Amino acid sequence: MNQGADGQRLFVDGRWVEPDGGHYEVVDPATEETIGWAPEASRDQVHAACAAAREAFGPWSRTAPEERAAVLGRAADIIASRFLPYAELAQAETGATTGTARAMQVGVGVARFRRYARVEPAEWAVPPQINEAGPMGKAGVMGALAVRQPVGVVTCITSYNNPWANPAGKIAPALAMGNTVVVKPAPQDPLSVYRMAEALEAAGVPAGVVNVVSGQSAAVGEAAVDSADVDMVSFTGSTAVGQRIGEVCGRSMKRQLMELGGKGAAVVFDDADVGSAVAGIGTTFSFYSGQICTAPTRVLAQRGVYDRLVEQLAGYAGRLTVGDPRAPNTVVGPVISAAHRDRVESYVELGRKEGATVVTGGERPPSDRGFYVAPTLLADCTNDMRVAREEIFGPVVSVIPFEEEEEGIALANDTDYGLIDYVWSGDVARAFRVARQLRAGGVGVNTVGRNMEAPFGGFKKSGVGRDVGVYALHAYSEVQAIVWPG
Repeated sequence: MNQGADGQRLFVDGRWVEPDGGHYEVVDPATEETIGWAPEASRDQVHAACAAAREAFGPWSRTAPEERAAVLGRAADIIASRFLPYAELAQAETGATTGTARAMQVGVGVARFRRYARVEPAEWAVPPQINEAGPMGKAGVMGALAVRQPVGVVTCITSYNNPWANPAGKIAPALAMGNTVVVKPAPQDPLSVYRMAEALEAAGVPAGVVNVVSGQSAAVGEAAVDSADVDMVSFTGSTAVGQRIGEVCGRSMKRQLMELGGKGAAVVFDDADVGSAVAGIGTTFSFYSGQICTAPTRVLAQRGVYDRLVEQLAGYAGRLTVGDPRAPNTVVGPVISAAHRDRVESYVELGRKEGATVVTGGERPPSDRGFYVAPTLLADCTNDMRVAREEIFGPVVSVIPFEEEEEGIALANDTDYGLIDYVWSGDVARAFRVARQLRAGGVGVNTVGRNMEAPFGGFKKSGVGRDVGVYALHAYSEVQAIVWPG
């Protein structure tokens, strides 16, 4: 194992570097114990990482796509060979259940490296145009070629809820397109991202192509955004932080890819399969303990199914085992920190004050240690309540009744967000009709599942741009037109 692979050193220009700002504690959310120490970069070190990425960009962008793909493929194999220790680290950092840490964190990380180890076409012919008279007054045929070129240096700022899938989903397509990257992981769980850098180093990524800098201070992220060497910022996180990043990027016209907050509406019609709807909506309680932007946290239930849906959701939530994520029967682990637990609990109390009925949950689960929140169902909500309008990012679901289809659509669209919405109906034609009227980047029809080749991103304050599948390659590239006389 490399000298910096313990996560106590920065990874800059192919070297493991001692941090100027010392180290800070990384805590297991389930035990509140220290599991490691992460490096605190200085502003100068972040800018040095950006400069290294700029220096490496030219040579890396000129390598053959097959060579870049081979590096990503080797990285996937190396991560897979270290699967269990990497999953154990991810679990310790995030509090994820064992199945989630293995399959949805490290497992998806491996899959994303392998996906972008496939070489995709980067240029295509444009239909020729017949000009009646060109700039020189002569008629003729103009040929054209559209070429995808790398953007340049990409700063990747990643989220705390998945320290493997989220960084891999940025790093792999960016490298495949010929970009170089500076990765700033979430301060709560950066150690896994240093393991990813270790795997990429072992896979033969050249010095400066991948750099990782971490820190608790906001100055670390700010330096990774405002550096003159950076051409693009890819950010996953809150809308508020995304807006601040966007302001900085706008000053120098840096490209942006923003995957921000969500308040997913689940529109459930009277003719829906209630069991299917409950199982899908119930993932808000169980998956990452609700710390996921795509969760269907705002349920719009038609009157004819409202009481039955609330009853079954309450029963579903009440059956979930909350506790030690390493125990085989645990479904709901802790949230990321004590501060976040307090924030989620404050929203539940706010819901009570706003007039919502706490049907289940609402009290802290008994535990001597760990940052646990009980799966909580709030009924009798209205769409103007803060619990229905603001992203809570925890295992809390708000249920709102509606009468007619048009009202359900209007309520779903009455939000600042627009990441992923959901529709449950036995009438497939109606479900698709409603889906097309929802102002969201994605809509699940009778499912919360996703197609990992479909574009992913949000409307409104849920983000800018699209990634996943081939769309990620588009996101990390510029389109160049080459034109010639035919």
